[in-house]
Amino acid sequence: MKTFTTLSEMIALQDAGAAAMTAPAGDTPAVVLTYAGLNALIQRTTATLNRLGLGRGDRVGIVLPNCPEMASGFVAIASACTAAPLNMAYRADEFEFYLSDIQAKALVLAEGSTSPARDVAAKLGIKVLELRARPEQGAGSFEIIGEAIGGAPAQGGAAQADDVALILHTSGTTSRPKIVPLTHRNVCASARNIARTLALTPADVELHLMPLFHIHGLIAGVLAPWAAGSKIFCTPGFNALKFFAWMKEARPTWYTAVPTMHQTILARASGNLDVIAANPLRFIRSSSSSMPPQVIAEVEAVFKAPLIESYGMTEAAHQMASNPLPPAKRIPGAVGIAAGPEVAIMDEDGQLLPAGSIGEVVIRGENVTPGYENNAKANAEAFTHGWFRTGDQGQMDAEGYLTLTGRLKEIINRGGEKISPREVDEVIMDHPAVAQVVTFGMPHAKLGEEVAAAVVLREGKALTEKELRDFLSQRLADFKVPRKILFMAEIPKGATGKLQRIGLAAKLGLTG
Repeated sequence: MKTFTTLSEMIALQDAGAAAMTAPAGDTPAVVLTYAGLNALIQRTTATLNRLGLGRGDRVGIVLPNCPEMASGFVAIASACTAAPLNMAYRADEFEFYLSDIQAKALVLAEGSTSPARDVAAKLGIKVLELRARPEQGAGSFEIIGEAIGGAPAQGGAAQADDVALILHTSGTTSRPKIVPLTHRNVCASARNIARTLALTPADVELHLMPLFHIHGLIAGVLAPWAAGSKIFCTPGFNALKFFAWMKEARPTWYTAVPTMHQTILARASGNLDVIAANPLRFIRSSSSSMPPQVIAEVEAVFKAPLIESYGMTEAAHQMASNPLPPAKRIPGAVGIAAGPEVAIMDEDGQLLPAGSIGEVVIRGENVTPGYENNAKANAEAFTHGWFRTGDQGQMDAEGYLTLTGRLKEIINRGGEKISPREVDEVIMDHPAVAQVVTFGMPHAKLGEEVAAAVVLREGKALTEKELRDFLSQRLADFKVPRKILFMAEIPKGATGKLQRIGLAAKLGLTG
């Protein structure tokens, strides 16, 4: 595979006439965006952003739906500035936190968007730029419209290898969400790692289903295929009712998704066996949360293709380990072998452990973030002797296959959505009737975990579960709102008197 250290270089190295992206036809046939077209779009976007006063290192929030323009816009904006994709489902308070925290200099919205992010940007004095789609020039083509933010940027031109391409937040349970900066060198290394793991070639076609504000969708779903010069069929996001129609139209060779998506697809597969047979997949990929071995077996039986389970996290620019493609061995229940960075098991004292030992999974490599932004405490805890501590517990066998045995962190993993209990706590505590709260994960048969909260009310106050959920739904994205709220006289505490999230679901009899 060709070597590159920036996103603009990655695109420029591909076959100019090859197809980079297309989309569902809708009312009119989709126009294919070639690599030449994508390269030109990156150059135009860089020139436009520079003219508007934005350059290397300037943070640009992106709030767009899943669409070809989001995929190409992420790469084009990151090639000139620092891209900060945000979840469209956020409420105004959440947009205010994230845009303030990253010190965004501009916000890109779809032309005419009524997102609450628009009013938040006005409140914060952040310039709004509008993205106008130009699908007639190729799927994902666009132009950016807006007023200049200032004079010439401090650093114009194409972003360099050690410039930050992407910033995302990762949730923390004992502190506010942390900013994870990922350089062009980081994301390009990860894109190459994934493309190599999956043996992607220009002949491959990906059916893109994943959200484009997550590390999974951005790196495995966009950058890895483009690192290999292959094509993306970019959908508006996961839709089980449309999956098989898209499969028939796109004729993909693979797709990547989270376990809940695979399970939903399986539920509709029996009525679409003709589509599956007519459009054989080379492989299927799963990541973001663990896949039950029984589901892996069922997916492989239905699609007659290997399912490749991978292990990733934001701080690693996604992929850390992966089961290999056949004929190499795949172990259901394991997350595979090191697939890019070095992977090891470490004890609490920072010593690396031999095969078969249980300890914390640690990684190091070119794809790993240089460190959390403005968070010396988190960096001191996360980095030991050059290794990054993942917070996950696991063991590695003599052949290098990694099995996760638990999570040291308390993050709630709701079907691949990572939720900070502390963030939910703080919003619940805003309710005048609430005296104390602990948000925690409870088992869920399909999602893996669901959000729950134990609440103690102020003396003399009354509150129902529905009233509190309605209050939260105005302030939190739907996936963060607890599905189970328990009102208690007292929340169980640990031996030292601290409120404990881990194990609380079992103590309260919430077994899924």
